[in-house]
Amino acid sequence: MNNFDAIVIGSGFGGSMAAKKLVDAGLRVLMLERGDWVHRSIEENWGAKGPIELSDFYDKSSMLYVPVGGNKPTMGMYACVGGPSVFYGGVSFRFREQDFEKNEQIEGKDAQGWPLAYNDIEKYYSQAEAILNISGETGIDPTEPYRSTPLPQHAPTLAKISQKVKASAQKLGMHPFSLPLAINYEDTNRNKCINCKTCDTFACAISAKNDLATTLIPQLIAKGMQLYCNMVVTKLNYKNGRLTSVDCISKSDKKRYTFHAEKFILAAGALGTPHLLLSSGLQHFNPGGQVVGHYLMRHMNSIVFGIFPGTADKEGRFHKQLAILDYYFGHPDFPNLNKLGSLQQMPTPPASIVENELKGIVGKVLSPAVKLLSGLLAIVEDQPQYNNGLAIDANNKDIFGLPRPIINHSYSIRDITAMKILTKEGKRIMKGAGALSHYVHDIRTFSHAVGTVRMGFDKRTSALDENCQFRGIENLYVTDGSVMPTSAALNPSLTIAANALRVGELITK
Repeated sequence: MNNFDAIVIGSGFGGSMAAKKLVDAGLRVLMLERGDWVHRSIEENWGAKGPIELSDFYDKSSMLYVPVGGNKPTMGMYACVGGPSVFYGGVSFRFREQDFEKNEQIEGKDAQGWPLAYNDIEKYYSQAEAILNISGETGIDPTEPYRSTPLPQHAPTLAKISQKVKASAQKLGMHPFSLPLAINYEDTNRNKCINCKTCDTFACAISAKNDLATTLIPQLIAKGMQLYCNMVVTKLNYKNGRLTSVDCISKSDKKRYTFHAEKFILAAGALGTPHLLLSSGLQHFNPGGQVVGHYLMRHMNSIVFGIFPGTADKEGRFHKQLAILDYYFGHPDFPNLNKLGSLQQMPTPPASIVENELKGIVGKVLSPAVKLLSGLLAIVEDQPQYNNGLAIDANNKDIFGLPRPIINHSYSIRDITAMKILTKEGKRIMKGAGALSHYVHDIRTFSHAVGTVRMGFDKRTSALDENCQFRGIENLYVTDGSVMPTSAALNPSLTIAANALRVGELITK
């Protein structure tokens, strides 16, 4: 059968959460995923090739060309059933109320903010937290938004290195609190977290991480959703104001397929979604089509590694556990900046990642020294800039016939200024925790990429309306991170999930 009520492209947070609403409403749903299921075993997931960029799920079949802003001039994409949730560290923040409001310092003089308020999405945050069984603690963070329901799980006990970081931050007058994490600590019907060091950037070998491939997608399949993995969507077919079908190529058998539906939900990620829209020429039917691919944001991210006199994490356990948001809305010494960002604890990196980043003898010599490191990730809300984005080169095509995606991204002076303030505070905290010196590592990946097909009220500056419907095409919706007008300064996964639940519910009405 090639005809469905709805086709969902992508199985990450945007695709799976939207699909849940459609499946629960009784619709016949087909989900198309470019990647494959991640097989779970200690050898495969926690071995030297466990990190995402060393695994088979770092897809290089359609390379991203990144002349400006990448950690390499060509980069692959993450592709697997469950999307980035399988390899992320589980951090699941709600954006703060003010993140949805217009802010001229972030957006510029024509600031519009989001076309919805925090209260419009709050109940969907609660639903997403329940689906992902989020752990954490409330009542400590000074920026904490209103919530109608408690977190499903309590926060786990802190590692000893986390206790040192917490004590240092408190001594400096800050309010550290446990990160909200999509990890199973309390459900006895499943494997519980064993606090291993192979979590962030690794798939969980024992399925204790509450990723979508573990907690949600199998349930949707059991309810009747069809999932075709290893399926590359090559074109969205348009006729008379509507999409009629999608063309695909199977990575498994190399055959071509066409699937028809009444409604289409595009959730291929903030890079994959504009790539497919532009490749299909759909921007020409949208009054705001000139912004498709533009306003790419990915946060400005840097890790402040403290260099300790001996092994930083003597317990050898997972310690991505703390967040510090005291400077989220500014710093008393810099009153002209009303938003800065967040600090989140980062664990000691695996030696295999260091060897991958630092090739040859340098990596092999330095990799044993990673045991001396533990750090804080500084996340700055980067400004949405029109010239940051993804374009296509139709003269160069990949093995599937898709045009080459070209990405350019650079940070603004404001972004850089905010990062200097945050990293300075991060160094103070790590020094108080016992670090003798510091090393700041800038991150140039696109793991937090958002904003390339953004929603808004103004048709001139946004491609989606407030319901994430693609303007000019009545049956096409977008539900991944590309919809975001601004990036806030927090991990986007839970907000993508909550908005996808909201849009999925609207589609079924």
